[in-house]
Amino acid sequence: MAKKDVSKKTPLSSAADAPQKIVPQMIEDEMKVSYLNYAMSVIVSRALPDVRDGLKPVHRRILYAMWSVGLRANAKFRKSATVVGEVLGKYHPHGDASVYDAMVRMAQKFSMRAPLVLGQGNFGSMDGDSPAAMRYTEAKLSGVGEELLFDLDKETVPFYPNYDETQKEPRPLPAKIPNLIVNGAMGIAVGMATNIPPHNVGEVCNALIAFIDRPEMSVEEIMEYIPGPDFPTGAIIYNKEEIKRAYATGKGGIVMRAKTEIEEMENGEFRIIASEMPYQVNKATLVEKIADLVRAKKIEGIKGLRDESDKDGVRVVIELKKDSYPQKVLNQLFKHTQLQETFHVNMLALIDGIQPRVLTMRMVLEEYVKHRRTIVENRTKYDLKKAEERAHILEGLKIAIDAIDAVIKTIRASADKDQARVRLMKQFSLSERQAVAILEMRLQNLANLERLKVELELKEKRALIKELKDILASPQKILQIIKGELSGLVEKYADPRRTKIVKGELGEFSQEDLIPDEQTVVMVTQDGYIKSLQPEAFKLQGRGGKGVIGLTTKEEDMVDMLFSTRTHADILFFTSKGRVFQLKAYEIPQASRTSRGKALVNFLQITSDEKITALLPVSEFSESAYLVMVTKNAVIKKVSISAFAKVRRSGLMAVKLKDDDELRWVKISSGKDHIILVTARGQAIRFKETDIRPMGRTASGVRGMRLKQDDEVVGMDIIDTASEKAKCYLMVVMEHGFGKRTQMKEYKAQGRGGSGIKTAKITTKTGRIVHARVVNEGAFGEDVKGEFIIMSEHGQVIRLPFKSVNIVGRSTQGVRLMRFKDPEDKVASVALV
Repeated sequence: MAKKDVSKKTPLSSAADAPQKIVPQMIEDEMKVSYLNYAMSVIVSRALPDVRDGLKPVHRRILYAMWSVGLRANAKFRKSATVVGEVLGKYHPHGDASVYDAMVRMAQKFSMRAPLVLGQGNFGSMDGDSPAAMRYTEAKLSGVGEELLFDLDKETVPFYPNYDETQKEPRPLPAKIPNLIVNGAMGIAVGMATNIPPHNVGEVCNALIAFIDRPEMSVEEIMEYIPGPDFPTGAIIYNKEEIKRAYATGKGGIVMRAKTEIEEMENGEFRIIASEMPYQVNKATLVEKIADLVRAKKIEGIKGLRDESDKDGVRVVIELKKDSYPQKVLNQLFKHTQLQETFHVNMLALIDGIQPRVLTMRMVLEEYVKHRRTIVENRTKYDLKKAEERAHILEGLKIAIDAIDAVIKTIRASADKDQARVRLMKQFSLSERQAVAILEMRLQNLANLERLKVELELKEKRALIKELKDILASPQKILQIIKGELSGLVEKYADPRRTKIVKGELGEFSQEDLIPDEQTVVMVTQDGYIKSLQPEAFKLQGRGGKGVIGLTTKEEDMVDMLFSTRTHADILFFTSKGRVFQLKAYEIPQASRTSRGKALVNFLQITSDEKITALLPVSEFSESAYLVMVTKNAVIKKVSISAFAKVRRSGLMAVKLKDDDELRWVKISSGKDHIILVTARGQAIRFKETDIRPMGRTASGVRGMRLKQDDEVVGMDIIDTASEKAKCYLMVVMEHGFGKRTQMKEYKAQGRGGSGIKTAKITTKTGRIVHARVVNEGAFGEDVKGEFIIMSEHGQVIRLPFKSVNIVGRSTQGVRLMRFKDPEDKVASVALV
C-alpha cells in the first residue's frame, strides 16, 4: 500500500490553520443587533397582517394549502389534521397547535365577521370551550375564503421559496375581498401590537366603490358608507365621534355594550335579558363575574342568574328582586362587568409586506385599491400573453390549412419530424411553435367545419387581445373592473348590519348612569322650596274628593308649581327677573309626600328679590325647536332652544323685562304651531306662532295680547295644529276648585295683540282662572289612562283621572273638581301625569 503524503494539506486543514481575524464587540451592541433582527422577524413573519390581504403568514399558508389540495367551497369536507399536516410539512415549520388554533379561529362565526373556513364539528364556543382535536373536526374553504385565492394561477402575485426551498408559496394573496377591514386582525409583535375591528362586507365594498370614484374622500364621507365596526356577535357601540377619531388617526377606543332588554314577568317582577355580547367577551366568565359581584354585594337587586343560550343564540337571564330598580341594576352591571367593554382600535399593518405602519381608514382603502390595481394589471398581462400565444398558433394553423397540399408535400419529402419542422419554418415563414403545432395537427382539423372553428377562434382572440391592450393602456378601465368585482361581492356576500350604532358618548360612568330614568313629580313653593317624589305617592280618587296632604309648608307658604317629568331630563329654571338656570331632575332631592323639601338657594344662585316662575323639563336642545316665553303683562318672545344648551351655574339672561313685569311661562314649540293665552278674568286669544319672529336671548319681546284693567295672563300653551285634528281641548281650572274642558275648534285664530274672546264664565262661586293648558285626547283621553294632580295653597292634593273633567262650551263655569278642608284655601297649581 502506498504511503499517504501528509505534507499536502486538505482544504479543511488549510482553512483551519489560516490566521483568524477576531473583531472585539461590545455585548450590548451584539444584543441590540440580534434582538432587532429577532423583533423584525416576529413583526414581518408572524404577528402582523399584510394590509393587502389582511392575513398573517400562518393564515395565508393555511388557506393556500387548502386551495392546493382541492378543499374548495364546493368540495367535500376533509379532516382538519390533513390540512394541518399539509401546512406543517410544506410551509409552516412550527407546532401543530399554532396552525390548528389559527384555522379554528378562521372558522368561528363569533370571531370572524365573514369566516374564511367552513368547519364541521366542535370548533369551540363563546364560553371559551376548546375545539375538538383535529382528528375529529373537518374543514374546507368558505366562499369568502376562495375570494382571497382566485387568480393565483395567473401570475398575479409573487411566489417565494418555502423554508426548505422544496416548494413555493404566494405572498400576498390576490384578495378580491377586502379582508383586513372585513374580518379585522389582532396580534402582538415585539414592541407593537395591532387590533383592527371587523366590518360589514357590503358597507366596506360600497365604500371602496365610492372611494375609487372620489379618492379625496374625507373621514366623514367614508363614514356615510362605513358608519362603524360590525362585530360578528352584534351588540351595541356608542359615540360616533370616537369611531371617527379611530378612522381618522388609526387609534381610538370604541365602547361596546351587550344588547339587553328589561322584561316584566307575570308576577310583576322584572328580569334583564342579555341577547348579544360585546365582541371577544367570554360569556361563561362574564356570568361567573356577575355571580361573584352579587355574592360580594357590590351589585344589589339580583336574586337569580342563569345562562339559557343554545344553538339559536345568546340568552343570559338576570332575575331581579321585587324592590329593585331594573335600570339602576343594569347600569351597575355595565359599570362593573364586561357587559360593557371598550375595543381599543390600533390599525397597525404591514405596507408592502415589510413596513409596519399605523393606518387611517382612508389609507387602508387606498392600499387595498392599489393592491387590486396591481392584481388586475398582472392578470390582464397574463391573459394577454396567453391570448397572443394562442393567436400565434392559430395564425400558423390557418396558414397550414390554407396551403394544406404544399404542407403535406413538404412533410412527406422530409426524412424525419425535425427536418419537416425546419422546412416548414423556412418555406412558410413560421415560428418554431407554429411549425410544431402544424405537425401535431390531426387530419380531422382539415374538415371545413374545423377550418371555420380555427378562423372564428382566431377572430375572437384578436378581439380579446385588443380589449386586453386597451385595459392595460387605461388605468380608468382597470378601476372600472375593480368596481365591477366589488359590486359582485356586494351581491354575493352583503348581509344586514349586526352591530347597532348609538349616537352619544359613553365613557366613565357619571351619577346619571346609576340613577333609573323614571317618572317623577317636582313641587316648588312660593317661598322657594323644592322636592321630587314618585307619582304613586298620591292615590287615584274620584272627582269632588278632598285629596291628601301633599306637603307640609311653613307658615304663609304655598305651593306654586307642580309638574311631572323624567329623572334624567334637564330642567330649566326661569326666574321672575328673566334669568335662567339649569339642573338635572335627579339633582332635586327626593322627599316624602308630607315633607317640605329643600330651599332652591341650595341649588341656584338666585337673589332675595327673585323667585322661580317657570320650570321646563327639556330632553334635547334641537336647533329646530324654540322656547316661547310669556310675561304676566302678555309680552311674548320666541328664541331658539339651542341658545340654552349650556347654562352656567350663575345663570343666563333669558329675556329683558320692564320694571313692573315678570316672566311667567316658557314652552317648547316647533316654530309652526299656534299659541293660546288665557287671562285670570276669562279671556283667551289664539294666534299663529309665525306672527312672532325669532329673537336673541336678551331681547324684550312683543305684545301678545291686549289686557283689561286688573287682568293678567294666567295660562299659555302651544297648540300642535297636526294633533288638533284629533280631539283637542283647552282645560281651565279655577281658584275655587272648578274646572272644564272646551274643544279647541271653538277658538279661531286671530291676529296677535288683540283682546281675545271669552273662555269661561267667571263668578264668585268659581273664582278667577288660575290654570289653563291645552290637552290632546291622543295623550290624555277617555280611552287612554291619563291623570292630573291639583294642589291647593295650603298643601292639599288630589289626583284625578283626566276623563273626570267635563267637556262644555266656552261661556260656562265647569264642574267642581276639588273641595277644600279650609274654606279660605284655593287652587295653587295643576300638573298632568
